[in-house]
Amino acid sequence: MAKPASTLSRQVDAVGSWIDQRIPISSFWKAHISEYYAPKNFNIMYFFGSLAMLVLVNQIVTGIFLTMHYKPDAAEAFASVEYIMRDVEWGWLIRYMHSTGASFFFIVVYLHMFRALMYGSYKSPRELVWILGVFIYLVLMAEAFLGYVLPWGQMSYWGAQVIVSLFGALPVIGDPLVEWIRGDFFISDATLNRFFALHVVALPLALIMLVVLHLAALHEVGSNNPDGVEIKKNKDAQGRPLDGIPFHPYYTVKDIFGVGVFLTLFAFVIFYAPEFGGYFLEKDNFVEANPQVTPQHIVPVWYFTPYYAILRGVPDKLLGVLLMGAAVMILFLMPWLDRSKVRSIRYKGWGSKIMLAVFAVTFIRLGMLGVAEGTTAETIETRFWTFMYFAFFALMPFISKYEKTKPVPERVTS
Repeated sequence: MAKPASTLSRQVDAVGSWIDQRIPISSFWKAHISEYYAPKNFNIMYFFGSLAMLVLVNQIVTGIFLTMHYKPDAAEAFASVEYIMRDVEWGWLIRYMHSTGASFFFIVVYLHMFRALMYGSYKSPRELVWILGVFIYLVLMAEAFLGYVLPWGQMSYWGAQVIVSLFGALPVIGDPLVEWIRGDFFISDATLNRFFALHVVALPLALIMLVVLHLAALHEVGSNNPDGVEIKKNKDAQGRPLDGIPFHPYYTVKDIFGVGVFLTLFAFVIFYAPEFGGYFLEKDNFVEANPQVTPQHIVPVWYFTPYYAILRGVPDKLLGVLLMGAAVMILFLMPWLDRSKVRSIRYKGWGSKIMLAVFAVTFIRLGMLGVAEGTTAETIETRFWTFMYFAFFALMPFISKYEKTKPVPERVTS
């Protein structure tokens, strides 16, 4: 005989209460989901944070399945990837979900960072949120590079050769550092083994830890919004922000719609253009690594090409390495370079708006030049755009401080 619904409900509540006394699941749900108040004027640019989480889960899950069949051995790595693609049931789909997912991860992260630049999400009190985000970006770049080496194709091998050799430009410690990274005197089986360990264990753990800290810091200070208005300043009698709405169900439903659109595009690329014309997977990487044959045109994957263009545009190797590193590390200084009285681009002056637009064009153009052949004309153009890239950060303290801004509303706008 079935138990009455009321009895079953009480038993479920009792189990839930027992769990809550030991693991505060309900209080966590309330604090970070159902009673976490987010600004009510989020726009389409705020999809990319949740989408980044989605792609991270995709990378971890598909990566686990790939490691079940991949062999981190220089003699067998390429063949094991071919085995996954040809003989493992649905192996081709898992591999393409992982490789395409890496590119989509960077697309989402770049748009997420651009939104932060637009709306000043790095300014007080969110400096630590931004800094943790840049650390995530750095770890993600390292993770992507290591994963790119694992298929042990021609571009994997020679890309590793080029990138690792860059550390040799450092004075005194350069050569020992290169040897330590490779684990040998050349890119070899030892290199592949340590890259596999870092890609599968060390960096994913670091990435997950940084993401947790990033979200914890965000929920502590609250989310920014397109107006750059602090919603915590205006609260009702119950202490709830007047311009905020609970993240659940309002933004969970909205994010589910964004996930649907994203997965549609993701599936279209996986099924119809997984190599994406050689930008996501180069044709040379479908050829097994051969230390005796150098590819005609060695370039990194598209998401590294802006920095690779900066490196290649400088004739001195050490200076090129330093500029390439500075191009990434300077992002940490954004909270202190922007001295504007307002956060959002909506209320900044024309100087900041033009600078941000030019910066976006600069980054895209550097990426295009990074995959080019590197002719004399392209090298000269690369140097111009490299100058423009650093000019954005150098001019920001002055333009943001002295430009005329619009008055910021007291409450968020629709």
